[in-house]
Amino acid sequence: MDMEKIKNMTPQEIVNQLDKYIIGQAEAKRNVAIALRNRWRRMNVDGEIKNEIIPNNILMIGATGVGKTEIARRLAKLSDAPFTKVEASKFTEVGYVGRDVESMVRDLVEQSVNLVKLIKKEEVKLKAEESVNNLILDILIPPINKVQSNINLSLEKNSNKDDKEINEKTRDKFKEKIISGELDDRKIEINVQKPSNSGIGMVGGGMMDESSMINLQDMISNMMPKRNKKRKVSIGEAKKILLEAEVSKLIDMDEVKEEAIQKAENTGIIFIDEIDKISGNSKKGSGPDVSREGVQRDLLPIVEGTSVTTKYGVIKTDHILFIAAGAFHLSKPSDLIPELQGRFPIRVELDNLTQEDFLKILSEPKNSLTKQYTALIKSENVEIIFNKDALEEISNKAFIINSEIENIGARRLHTVMSKLLNEILFDIPEKIGPNAKIVITKKMVQDKLDSITQNKDLSEYILWF
Repeated sequence: MDMEKIKNMTPQEIVNQLDKYIIGQAEAKRNVAIALRNRWRRMNVDGEIKNEIIPNNILMIGATGVGKTEIARRLAKLSDAPFTKVEASKFTEVGYVGRDVESMVRDLVEQSVNLVKLIKKEEVKLKAEESVNNLILDILIPPINKVQSNINLSLEKNSNKDDKEINEKTRDKFKEKIISGELDDRKIEINVQKPSNSGIGMVGGGMMDESSMINLQDMISNMMPKRNKKRKVSIGEAKKILLEAEVSKLIDMDEVKEEAIQKAENTGIIFIDEIDKISGNSKKGSGPDVSREGVQRDLLPIVEGTSVTTKYGVIKTDHILFIAAGAFHLSKPSDLIPELQGRFPIRVELDNLTQEDFLKILSEPKNSLTKQYTALIKSENVEIIFNKDALEEISNKAFIINSEIENIGARRLHTVMSKLLNEILFDIPEKIGPNAKIVITKKMVQDKLDSITQNKDLSEYILWF
């Protein structure tokens, strides 16, 4: 369980894990590490006071591409916690057609159900595999049933006994072949369940939100009779199809729903991006039907703690951790309504990325861009090497473009790397064959990117394809 996973992780150890993927932003990492550890601390508090301890929700302030979303996402992965990201600008005030704020809680519960189902699937996988092997065996070599007859002849008894023994021995041999995968290419005919289609469209011209429509369709779909159809597939494919069906039979969905609700309530993380877009002093232009303050007031009870009805049951939001983020270029955090401000007591200002940060981002994280491209190209049996001075030049070009055109943070590295390597990626494997070795030098970077940085007008278009 996730609480078991983090109980042995101190705040410093959590920061160390985040450092593997995210460069800089020490203050933000410290605050989310404390928030994560506090969740385990609360679960281990004795007495009723446990229910009174609310999470310290966090407001991250910083430009795009500095690591706000990545910090929240990595935090969720560390604890195996349900996580969902929403954009505040997509929500509408109650009474208007659009996505309501409660939908983010339903999304969180959906994620939680998926996480719990994965755990349950692993628990029953061996039993399900045994059932699948037996089902396939019955198709290949059907078992001999006992012959029911009023004729009690010894000759017939002996004959039936011999046939049954031969059948059992044959089945044993074939079962070994099924398990080993020796028969995976052989075709068999199996029964598969046809997906039911309720055929329900929109009701009342938009009177129901998207989530309600899905719930209604699921309910009607479950009421419809299940239909089977025959499919001829390989045994290898049959194993996958039948395994999913057998696993579903073995999993207690009522238990899954109960655990998922508890998991979401106690460990769930909701990341609300672009919260500055619904602040009072933002520029207009989000549409005539959207009231920014109205969205904030609809958001308030969710963050404060309320009960939300989902298709899996009722969930309380009191102990869900909310992390909000925004650039706040055109507004300030103080432009949010006071009640909402008070629900995000921890405020963290993330630093703009420097050229040195760009250089570290390119090479140090476990999933750095250079490692990603190296792995991609290696799949074609081609080796690519980035010289140190080449990485320095790439980081320099990205920093200059951000400074002179528009600052999109580390995302600029993606556009620069794409421009630099597109020709190479296109030429593999036709012009650049297997076992080739490509070395990215400083001069190569300059030749590819100098024209972009020199022509500012052109760079705006080239780097946004």
